[in-house]
Amino acid sequence: MDQRTYWNSDAGETWAKEAGRLDAMLAPIGDAVIAALAPRSGERVLDVGCGAGFTSRAMAALGADVLGVDVSAPLLGVAQGAGGGPRYLLADAGGDPLPGPFEALFSRFGVMFFPDPPGAFAHLRTAMAPGARMAFVCWRTMLENDWAREPLAATLPHLSAPPEAPDPHAPGPFAFADPERTRGILTSAGWRDVSLEPLSLPYRVGVDVEDALSLMLKIGPTGRLLREQPEAAAKALPALRALMEKRAGPEGVTFTAAVWLVRGRAQRACAFHSAAVWPQRSTGSAS
Repeated sequence: MDQRTYWNSDAGETWAKEAGRLDAMLAPIGDAVIAALAPRSGERVLDVGCGAGFTSRAMAALGADVLGVDVSAPLLGVAQGAGGGPRYLLADAGGDPLPGPFEALFSRFGVMFFPDPPGAFAHLRTAMAPGARMAFVCWRTMLENDWAREPLAATLPHLSAPPEAPDPHAPGPFAFADPERTRGILTSAGWRDVSLEPLSLPYRVGVDVEDALSLMLKIGPTGRLLREQPEAAAKALPALRALMEKRAGPEGVTFTAAVWLVRGRAQRACAFHSAAVWPQRSTGSAS
């Protein structure tokens, strides 16, 4: 299933319904990337894979002129309903026409799903002003991410059939886990001064055990497996509940997010070209 279809099907509807919980869970990660990008007042920022617009609104609150782009109509509906200053575009940032030029590119887990990553980042570069800054975050390996590894290990014994080993480079959450591959994709696409910094941040998956279980069964690798093999869900539930109880504490059910903070700049030789130009925001506008 291609990404447009996936994010406009039940998956997109689920993420839209759970947007508040998901944004609270991902907030420490998004805050770290925003701090690294340090968007300035009046600066044009492209938020790739903006989802329900949490990060777009946060950067707009700092005075940036933000365009959030996503393929999911359900998620953009939530973003547009929240207001807060950004503008939004329903599009595939990796291939569809983009306005510009932008002075900064931001993404919180929105770039790992491109079917052609080098082509997508080359396309994004054409929407950037020469020397534009980039900061995005992507997952490190599943083995480093206990929020994914531990529930999966608890579930595997109860599956009727083991899952197929995933292609580590296929579009998906862990597609950019290999730092050298990610660096190669970006430099081949015309980005320079590329750096990857490992971060380990708190990842609260629920306020309590039942809240965490509810969310885990709806999203993530374990949730997808159990939706594909629903007969295994009841068998796996006691083991998953025991894991959530083990991880529960005063701050909720908490794991660790192991991520790469990726930074770079568009090659100065890049000349912006697009069918549309991003208009300047009028003073006081919240369109």
